[in-house]
Amino acid sequence: MAIAGAALVVPCRPAGALDRVELTAPGADRALLDRLRAASLTIAAERDKTTDSQTIFAAARADYARLIGALYAEGYYSGVIQILIDGREAAEIAPLDTPESIGVVSIRVTPGPIFRFERARMRPYARGTRLPPAYGDTRPAYSTAIVDAAEAGVAGWRAIGHAKARVAGQSITADHAAAAIFSEILLAPGPRLRFGQMRVSGYERMRLERILKIAGFPAGEVFDPAKLDKVAARLRRTGVFRTVAVTEADTIGPGDTLDVELVLDEEKLRRFGFGAEVSNSEGLSLSGYWLHRNLLGGAERLRVDGSVERIGGQSGAIDYSLGVRIDRPATPVTDATAFVEARASREELLDQTVERVALDFGLSRVFGDHFTAQAGIGYLAERVSDAGGQTDYRVLTLPVALTWDSRDNVLDAHQGFYLRTELTPFLGYASAGSGAQVKADARLFHGFGTDDRVVLAGRLQLGTVIGPTLPQTPASFRFWSGGGGTVRGQPYQSLGVALARSAFLSVQTGGMSFAGASAELRASITDTIGAAAFYDAGYVGIDELFGGTGRWHAGAGLGLRYNTGIGPIRIDVAMPVSGPTGDGVQIYVGLGQAF
Repeated sequence: MAIAGAALVVPCRPAGALDRVELTAPGADRALLDRLRAASLTIAAERDKTTDSQTIFAAARADYARLIGALYAEGYYSGVIQILIDGREAAEIAPLDTPESIGVVSIRVTPGPIFRFERARMRPYARGTRLPPAYGDTRPAYSTAIVDAAEAGVAGWRAIGHAKARVAGQSITADHAAAAIFSEILLAPGPRLRFGQMRVSGYERMRLERILKIAGFPAGEVFDPAKLDKVAARLRRTGVFRTVAVTEADTIGPGDTLDVELVLDEEKLRRFGFGAEVSNSEGLSLSGYWLHRNLLGGAERLRVDGSVERIGGQSGAIDYSLGVRIDRPATPVTDATAFVEARASREELLDQTVERVALDFGLSRVFGDHFTAQAGIGYLAERVSDAGGQTDYRVLTLPVALTWDSRDNVLDAHQGFYLRTELTPFLGYASAGSGAQVKADARLFHGFGTDDRVVLAGRLQLGTVIGPTLPQTPASFRFWSGGGGTVRGQPYQSLGVALARSAFLSVQTGGMSFAGASAELRASITDTIGAAAFYDAGYVGIDELFGGTGRWHAGAGLGLRYNTGIGPIRIDVAMPVSGPTGDGVQIYVGLGQAF
């Protein structure tokens, strides 16, 4: 909404050469006034408490061009700018005649009418080019729209193989009487090119043939900048390189080909890390890993990780796990990764102690920027001990997983969604039956306000086991609820079902079905401090496909977040809301959002 006048007055300081800077813009709305203020070097100098008259004088003279640019960016092409230094026009003061002192700088901007595009054109136009909506007939004639349109036009030609497309010229005419702009952007597409050779430099320990296999450079194919982006993304994904720079050759090669220069800088070979999470009921959990990024010179990644959990927890039991995993990218094809993993663990789950050893081999494949598929084969040996004795399970597994991840930040998402589905058929031996476990995890994030400072996050988890009975199902495939990963405010994995071990004895164990739902409202208070309010609920059922009996429990609470730059440190305080499993406050401390 236009207003009759707008002004920015920076109060004078008690000392210093510059008393104040005034900026007035009659008829300007708040958006235009803010842009003018941001463009002014004089206002910036006053804000920085600059007192040197030479600096202030130079800033005032530079402001003519900067304010004109700000007006053009908002579609004002007949603006008038007056900058007075202690009553004298800054442009009329000779550059070598700098005032010895400056008291008041008065900036007056008369924007005039906003101009619109009478004609917004481009030629030649590449098929499939997506011009910005702001560059169109009758639209406000923002100069930024012209720049964006020119960039989009060049990008459109490059997307269909014309790597050397450029802006050859432009014709922009202003009709001040009609407040209209006639704009025409002229493009020079150049020839349609194909990829030539890729020259690689900067590698030390990596073997060249493996670099080429991982990169998947499309030699001989029609030029496409998206394919170059994929080359860089594949190499970055290995974690071997600190930097990956892909540069197109300046000149066209023989036969309308374009060579590419790939410059690499390798990371240090080894890395280690550790983490900690504290809960007043679950105790202290410690985890750590050791990583070798390039074990055999082909980007083979070796990772050893372990954890000790529930130290000092209410149950008195301590859980542990130790795992070793090797990943080899570009095996057997460019966008696939082969892996082998071995893991051993022990954990207390309600009334049972579970000891397990697992071995898995699999392949993962990346499709596009957001979609990943994984399949494998594995072997699981498990012993479950409780008051009724010991039960041994042996199963052969064929896990398949699909992940669709569009989150803008894995540790602190503000927009996007995450969806992972898992299907694990298993063939049982010893006491184990045969069947399949099905799981799904869906998360949605939506930010509101300036810079998405308020985020609404939701999560839905579902799972079931199909085929075996509950006693025939290995503990690794059963479901529990409670704790930081499911229902905050309830003790860790405290909700299960009763399993009859004899006519006179039943024990609490995991169920055959699970449903979990979480809602969280996150708000940024400052750039580093945030707050959250959340509600979680979980259900565990005794039969497959959510049949038979089951129980719900829920928890809710408040949290604080401290932004470290790589992810928030999270402190959540939660209490049980409903259900039979909790009766006290639960406190959680960790790195990253809860989901």
